[in-house]
Amino acid sequence: MNKSKLILTVIVLSLISFSLIAFLKNRNSYYFKLPVIDKLAQDQEIGGLDKLTPHPLSIEALKKGEYPGSDLTIEQTLSSGSNYKRYIASYKSEGLKIFGLLTVPIGEEPEDGWPAIIFNHGYIPPAQYRTTERYSAYTDGFSRAGYVLFRPDYRGHGNSEGEASGAYGSNDYTIDVLNAFYSVKNLPYVNREKIGMWGHSLGGFVTLRSMVVSKDIKAGVIWAGVVGSYEDLFSRWRRRNIPSTTPGSRGGSWRQQLSREYGEPDKNPEFWHSLSANYFLADISGPLQLHHGTADNSVPLEFSEKLVQQMKNIGKEADLFTYSGDDHNLSAYFNSAMQRSVEFFNKYLKGGETNL
Repeated sequence: MNKSKLILTVIVLSLISFSLIAFLKNRNSYYFKLPVIDKLAQDQEIGGLDKLTPHPLSIEALKKGEYPGSDLTIEQTLSSGSNYKRYIASYKSEGLKIFGLLTVPIGEEPEDGWPAIIFNHGYIPPAQYRTTERYSAYTDGFSRAGYVLFRPDYRGHGNSEGEASGAYGSNDYTIDVLNAFYSVKNLPYVNREKIGMWGHSLGGFVTLRSMVVSKDIKAGVIWAGVVGSYEDLFSRWRRRNIPSTTPGSRGGSWRQQLSREYGEPDKNPEFWHSLSANYFLADISGPLQLHHGTADNSVPLEFSEKLVQQMKNIGKEADLFTYSGDDHNLSAYFNSAMQRSVEFFNKYLKGGETNL
């Protein structure tokens, strides 16, 4: 090989090497470190050796998942609402039979089908949960406004199969909601292009995660949502008097388990960022409307304020309504919050209707 060819070969190999290093560095940015497998790895790096396997709790793991949903099966016909029919229905999520409340408007079906809302409830002790109890006024507000509504029970709640693993130490509930979304999307009387999502508290956390994973959720409304990053949940949020019985349940165990394996957020920010929907807002599927009471003792108002600012910083649409002196359920301003929520969904799912 002559000298010029040798020099050219060295240059090409160098460029390939630098490109490969850059690729691997970027690809690793949202991937987790496998648990330590030897003392050297433990000494050198929190979390152990680099691997290209997404952590099960990460947004990347959710993005790699498949959510086919299933046929939605009517299990029981309930008494009707003022202008809508009510059912208990079921669908499949990761092979589990999950139940939920389904409402369908009474009247002439639009030519392209009814718009729909997936309704994600907040924390209720799983053993106390019943499909037809609580949130009645909330679901009624959207159902009366001409939406197909489906409120999934999450696994381990009511008659749903599986273990109630919690939302913050496991992606199980988000997986159930994404499968619920695609089950509803397959209904023949639903407009596949006009489905939104509503969430309260824990349900707001699930709604935000769902919207950065699925491109098909057209708009989202979150009331008093747990929408802080995992760093914020770790250091700035505690719920008292909530028993912690499993590694993924409410309480401190998910914090303890994750920080023990991967370090606290200030020691290993890359890992904690990988879990947080807030770091994937560029992928969010639609606009957000948030509502929060200033006297909420369960979830800090700053979570909603920070999320709206994060959305606006990257040119995404988000608005926040605050309610002076109101609580976690927006009890004092419920009608105002519901009116605004319905009008928001009407704008993005019905093309601008404003009537309740």
